[in-house]
Amino acid sequence: MIEKIEIFRLLDHPNTKEELAAWFHEKWNIPCLTYLESMELCLSKQSMIPQWYFVQHNNRIIAGCGVIENDFHNRKDLTPNLCALYVETEYRGLGIAGKLLNFVCNDMKERKIEALYLVTDHSSFYERYEWKFLCRVQGDGELEVSRMYVHYC
Repeated sequence: MIEKIEIFRLLDHPNTKEELAAWFHEKWNIPCLTYLESMELCLSKQSMIPQWYFVQHNNRIIAGCGVIENDFHNRKDLTPNLCALYVETEYRGLGIAGKLLNFVCNDMKERKIEALYLVTDHSSFYERYEWKFLCRVQGDGELEVSRMYVHYC
């Protein structure tokens, strides 16, 4: 059982940028440079999006996600998008994803963002956290369509 987890914004911990980019790269196989560029834009504070978040336990990253303009799909009007949500396998089923989603939604609400969107192949996971199925979207370069969800902050 976990006694304490901590959720952080990259904005508040810029020194974690390289470690966080490498962690996301390892999980999603998106080039590390892509994450670094997005994180650098986040840290520049030029706009509210992108934002990056992570969870630590015993000084180890165990979960994370981001908010970006578009998560590689054809509905460019459905923005911003929650992306790259991942919880380490041994920490799943403990409510960490829900706490992280809630933290991100509250942060977005403070930034006056009214809705978040996400693309997923999951069919019931996000409903537990008050995300609503919205429509199907075509992923960039993908043959299959994916599910698009919305959450009003």
